[in-house]
Amino acid sequence: MTDLRGKTLFITGATRGIGHAIGLRAARDGANIVIAAKTVKPHSKLPGTIQSAAADMEAAGGSALAVRCDIRDEKQIEGAVAQAVETFGGIDICVNNASAISMTDTPSTPMRRYDLMHQINARGTFATTQACLPYLRKAENPHVLTLASPLNLDPKWFAKYAAYTMAKYGMSLCVIGHAAEFRQYGIAVNGLWPATLIATAALNLVPGADIESGRTPDIMADAAHAILTKDSRTCSGSFFIDEHCLRDEGVTDFTKYAVNPDRELVRDIFLDEEPTGVG
Repeated sequence: MTDLRGKTLFITGATRGIGHAIGLRAARDGANIVIAAKTVKPHSKLPGTIQSAAADMEAAGGSALAVRCDIRDEKQIEGAVAQAVETFGGIDICVNNASAISMTDTPSTPMRRYDLMHQINARGTFATTQACLPYLRKAENPHVLTLASPLNLDPKWFAKYAAYTMAKYGMSLCVIGHAAEFRQYGIAVNGLWPATLIATAALNLVPGADIESGRTPDIMADAAHAILTKDSRTCSGSFFIDEHCLRDEGVTDFTKYAVNPDRELVRDIFLDEEPTGVG
């Protein structure tokens, strides 16, 4: 399969950033994009609503359904999935993009923030995948793609923000577990993580983050597209790094993805190796 025409993607948190970019890339193929997210009114610091994202997907050539959905609530997820199936007839791809972040040490992490990260990251990923599963089992070439890193247990990734690392690795554990469990159904389950910082609006809220030393969400969207067009029966249980994935597809010049090609790239967290792409 070379494109996603006619496929239905259920994407959590697709109002902005990487989820939005993944949706746009699929929409350009003529895919159906379900935007399952909370934002219905403009946020003072974060652009985009589910309605504006749906308009973007349609302008790119796809069909779209905007559904208000808080993935901390499994009933809302089930309702969003039901609307998606009623509108498009099924679900081919589940993209677990929604994530909460608070890169704070233990004394600076209120328990409400700890709970929020675990409810959205680990629990939300599990619940969304669970709700989509009956329809993925009926789909041709079904995929679950979760924006999660390979498990790196080096203590340095826990020392400064243990709560966030624990919550984010919960998403990685979902990839490992569901890949093994769903293999019998021919459903691919994979993780995708960036080699570098990705310049998103949410990153601007992280103290000290330098988006000028990162890449645009387009690199993650192109990598996701490459994964989601692979045979689900032969491509499962992997943690893909965006740059490595695209190199395997023949990409050698990464300059177009750079926010500022003159700046040295900053490696993303949870990775030990430096990015190698130009720009």
